[in-house]
Amino acid sequence: MSHFTTIAIEIKNGDLLKQALEFLGYPVKESALVRGYLGNTDNAEYVIPMPNGYDIGFRKIGDRYELVADMWGLAMNVDDFLGEVLQQYATRAVLQSATDQGFMIETQEILEDGNIRIVVGRWA
Repeated sequence: MSHFTTIAIEIKNGDLLKQALEFLGYPVKESALVRGYLGNTDNAEYVIPMPNGYDIGFRKIGDRYELVADMWGLAMNVDDFLGEVLQQYATRAVLQSATDQGFMIETQEILEDGNIRIVVGRWA
């Protein structure tokens, strides 16, 4: 019996997802198996191999990604993890969108409360 759980997330760009995960210090395998309880596996586009054998995967469904993992074996708070991933993903999406529209990134800083401030500008 599989113990895998999926969580729909608002992520559409796999490249930015991978960049966010790597920025947070997670090693990322592409097109790999997500390991779970009793050797059960599932496929995902991006997989974070975890030392305890219970991996975290991100699988594309339609135009979005979902997290897939055996939650029973994860040794982390999934809500906190997803919060960090989504913040880093959003940061990369804003930076990419701004540069695509011709803006220059003037400053980027992490505030004391954990929020990220990005200042962009463009010569008119």
